[in-house]
Amino acid sequence: MKKKLLVIIKIIGFIIGVVFLYIILGLLLPLIPVKAKKTDDPKIIEAYILTNGVHTDLVLPIKTKYIDWSEKLPFENTKGKETDFNYISFGWGDKGFYLDTPTWADLKFSTAFKAAFWLSESAMHCTYYKKMTVADDCKKIMLTEKQYQNLIKFIDDKFDKDSAGKYILIKTDAVYGNNDAFYDAKGSYNFTYTCNTWANDGLKAAGQKAALWTPTDFGIFRHYK
Repeated sequence: MKKKLLVIIKIIGFIIGVVFLYIILGLLLPLIPVKAKKTDDPKIIEAYILTNGVHTDLVLPIKTKYIDWSEKLPFENTKGKETDFNYISFGWGDKGFYLDTPTWADLKFSTAFKAAFWLSESAMHCTYYKKMTVADDCKKIMLTEKQYQNLIKFIDDKFDKDSAGKYILIKTDAVYGNNDAFYDAKGSYNFTYTCNTWANDGLKAAGQKAALWTPTDFGIFRHYK
């Protein structure tokens, strides 16, 4: 009985230690900056980073000479089916969080557990916007053509595709509004690689300022004050 109790205490102690270490790293590593890559090429393509207070999205122009996102992500896949948009946001994350947790009050332990430990699928949340407004929750970045091409590849590589190479729409009513849709994505959300970690890696791929590593939106936005 004592041996079992000792084992349980050790397990609890280990879990508490891991959580404490995660919190410390989550606070300290985002403070270490990754500087924007130096370039003499003109920065002519505008993009944005956007947060809802928890989750970071990468926002890009819908159409440039390099890509027309509306061809890959048709407007008709949204509830509103409107077409007069100029920007589209990309947010990678846990499929269960996206589809089964409209508010934090709806969060289930099973959803959180699966998300934390590589046990669930992921999804890409795409939202159309007519305009972007720079504020504390929305920061503008300017990209060179090469940087934008790198960001396109980074985002495209995270989408699951069918045999024809097309993005796979998740048919659901659990959208956030009239102008968004969900698509199947690659990878598993977990406590070491969150939606914000993905967005932070996207900024690195595009040669922009970023955190060394961050699980939170704060870790990104502190470098854009």
